[in-house]
Amino acid sequence: MGKGNIGVHQRTERRYICHVCKQTFSASKGTPLYRLHTQPETVSLVIALLSHGCPVPAIVFAFGLTERTVRAWEQRVGQHCEQVQQHWVEQPRNLGQVQADELRVKQQGQIVWVAMAIQVATRLWLGAVVSEHRDCNLLTALLARIRRCALCRPLLFCVDGFSGYVRTIRKTFREAIPSGGSGRPTLRAWDGIHIAQVVKQYAGGCVIGVVRRIIQGTAPAVQGLLEATQGGGVINTAYIERLNATFRSRLAGLVRRGRGLLQHSATLTAGLYLVGTIYNFCTPHESLRGELFVGRRGRRHWVPRTPAMAAGITDHCWTIQELLHYHVPPSRWTPPKRRGRVSKATQELIKRWC
Repeated sequence: MGKGNIGVHQRTERRYICHVCKQTFSASKGTPLYRLHTQPETVSLVIALLSHGCPVPAIVFAFGLTERTVRAWEQRVGQHCEQVQQHWVEQPRNLGQVQADELRVKQQGQIVWVAMAIQVATRLWLGAVVSEHRDCNLLTALLARIRRCALCRPLLFCVDGFSGYVRTIRKTFREAIPSGGSGRPTLRAWDGIHIAQVVKQYAGGCVIGVVRRIIQGTAPAVQGLLEATQGGGVINTAYIERLNATFRSRLAGLVRRGRGLLQHSATLTAGLYLVGTIYNFCTPHESLRGELFVGRRGRRHWVPRTPAMAAGITDHCWTIQELLHYHVPPSRWTPPKRRGRVSKATQELIKRWC
């Protein structure tokens, strides 16, 4: 074997050991570390700093990298995190209560809007959508992600006073009922969908009152969902607002009055999924810690848990290296839509893969 072949073999089969969880990883094709000339430990450290709000100039100064390299890593890892989010989080589960909100973000030369949602019971971030306008198209894209995460169970939506939410929720959470005949099937709304709004009243830039109203559903059912998901209390949007504050502190482009403006929406989307996926899988949440009694005397011990652990997606807290080395399986094959009779070869493929 020549010297060139040895170099290729070592580059494609290089393996690394995480110093935290003692697992062995390989920087192979399908991961964001593929064909990078920097050690994975350095890349993981840079990504950890980026996901917790460290400025890019500070990383460039500390590690001797170029800003272009750091931005390229952020873009690549952000796209990988979006795939991980879609594979693990966008699976049907009983959500209970969902809160959604929009953020106004300043970019260079324009204003964009970011819509996000959270599952209250587990603090699980359900995804984000970026759009140039705050309209029903933005809400439709966000609620489509929420629908992929939801089972047809009693579900409470707590949102602000934006009028587009009610119409979009009713339009999205419907199911086609085949009638057996020709024509468009009947669309039937999901049972147990409750919508509540929290409208803040302002005067002189200060909040002087809060109006809580139930748009769809009954008060006893809404109160029962509040008891099951947040332990009681009143209708609120406090959980999504706290999550917004977390994202603003970790992503410079979301700061209200700052100089770290973003140039492209793709960079904003990559940063959102980088922060959100690490928040879901790698960051223990203090309000989610589990109580464990150990020893004969039953000493109380608190076990840290992440939102993904609380939602039953994983059984341990992921490390940054584990997230970067995770191989996302390819999406399921769907047969092509063609007019006329399906051929036997296509029927065999459908029978085998679908």
